[in-house]
Parts: sequence; structure tokens; C-alpha cells
Amino acid sequence: MAGGMQHRQAEAGARYDVFHTDCPARDVVDHVTSRWGVWVLISLRSNDLRFYELRESIQGISEKMLAQTLRALVQDGLVWREVEPTTPPQVTYGLTEFGRDVGEPLTELFDRITRRLSPRP
Repeated sequence: MAGGMQHRQAEAGARYDVFHTDCPARDVVDHVTSRWGVWVLISLRSNDLRFYELRESIQGISEKMLAQTLRALVQDGLVWREVEPTTPPQVTYGLTEFGRDVGEPLTELFDRITRRLSPRP
């Protein structure tokens, strides 16, 4: 379970100023709430998935956008990435503890929305 833990803890008693453009927490929020970030976190909520499995689970995402989104979420410490040295390499992704913590309210939001929608014809 490798990955750069870029999220930083605030000093004791200090809080991030998320309204300031230099705030590191703002970047994480931008990545999580990006067009594809939320779908990656929701897709990984139950299982670790390989790249192609993620691509198949999120309809409409291109390989390029999936790769960019995963790169940002790994760098933020929300997702871990593991490469198996096979030919071709098998890359698996999963949620870190931080990613599960952030993804939980997103999953609840998704579940609330889908429960309240009218049934599909």
C-alpha cells in the first residue's frame, strides 16, 4: 500500500483556512469534488479495484482522466496504489483510512439521493 501522504495535519489547535488560495486542504477538496474524484471514491468504497475495473465501473471516464484523477487522489493520501511486477504490470487501487473517512459522507449523500429519486421506468 504505497502512496504519498500529502495531506498535512494542522498544528495543535490550528485550523486550515480553506478560503485562502494557498491552503493545502483546498486542493484536496478540489480533487475530491472534481467531476471524477467523487466517482472514484464511491467506486472504491467496497472493493480494491484494478485500473481497468475502475474504468469499467465509471461510465464516461476516459483513461486519461481516470489516470489524472487517481494520481491526484494518491498524492493527497486518499487512495493507495499497488503495482504488481508482472507483464503487463497489474495496478490495484484502494481507499486509505483517510479516503474511507472522506468517502463515507459522499457515499451517504449518494445513497440519500438515489433513495429519493423516482424509480426509473
